[in-house]
Amino acid sequence: MKTLLLMLLTVITSSLLAQTPSDSSTVSDTNLYRLVTTDGGEIIGQIISQDEREIYFKTTDGRKIYIPQYTVKSIEKINTKNFNNKGEFIGEDKFSTRYFLTTNGLPIHKGEHYIQWNLFGPDLQFGIGENLGVGVMTSWIGLPVVATIKKSWIIGEQSQFALGALAGTGSWALPEWGGALPFATLSLGDRSRNIAFSGGYGAILNDGDLEGRFVASVGGMLKISTKLSLVFDSFFLLPGEPEMRTETYLTQVYNPNTMQYENQTITETYQDQKMGFAVLVPGVRWHQSEGKAFQFGFSGIIYDGEVLSVPIPMVQWYRSL
Repeated sequence: MKTLLLMLLTVITSSLLAQTPSDSSTVSDTNLYRLVTTDGGEIIGQIISQDEREIYFKTTDGRKIYIPQYTVKSIEKINTKNFNNKGEFIGEDKFSTRYFLTTNGLPIHKGEHYIQWNLFGPDLQFGIGENLGVGVMTSWIGLPVVATIKKSWIIGEQSQFALGALAGTGSWALPEWGGALPFATLSLGDRSRNIAFSGGYGAILNDGDLEGRFVASVGGMLKISTKLSLVFDSFFLLPGEPEMRTETYLTQVYNPNTMQYENQTITETYQDQKMGFAVLVPGVRWHQSEGKAFQFGFSGIIYDGEVLSVPIPMVQWYRSL
């Protein structure tokens, strides 16, 4: 009888000890993970163990905690390049494919969608395929309506290339107006820091008249902390070819001989010089939580050798869909 009781106590004690990890628990998986919870929070550290009910997690500051599986939205493996020189976690910029006005060669992940709210209206983007994204942007009154498409290719560990286009219409207010902008983009970097060089040809159809110009842009972003990214964007409309224009109009000229005003046809020929201009937008992006960001910047315009500042800031809100 004593032997049986001793055996039962041994089994119960062993079972309890097996279920309760001690402070000396070791981490078998030495990788670092970013664990995002359903309320938008995030924890960085190592996974000691996990089952279908909970995760036993060791944070970077040495704490060991249990996290219920139902509160975990995603688990992402991270590496040393996601940390700065001080050992602080930086991570990727959730909206690293966009600047203020332009995009880069990085693709939207398949199944990931977001909306960019602007003061003038919304811009929706959808990752519908492997390195393929489409979108639509408009103003609050639906004028104009512009559709976008971009296909990306990863050409190296730190380089990407994309081809895309924007096509728009004046919709209900200006149905005779339309435009298109096919473009190509080469970008260098990753989702925490990158720079992009883009070029294209913008054409506008207005009541049967077609005009086009070459456009270019340089943009970049740098995530400097978990919450902040520096963003720069620009847009260059290159000067157009000068055109000779002839205008004929009817005016009245005073005739001193008859002492009356007489009709006279006047023809004038002049050169129409299509000036170029540039828009520069430096700014800051604040990552509020997982899938939420706010950015603002101040625009400067270079036109005819002069630099003009725009007093109204460019303000945008990002939200994952």
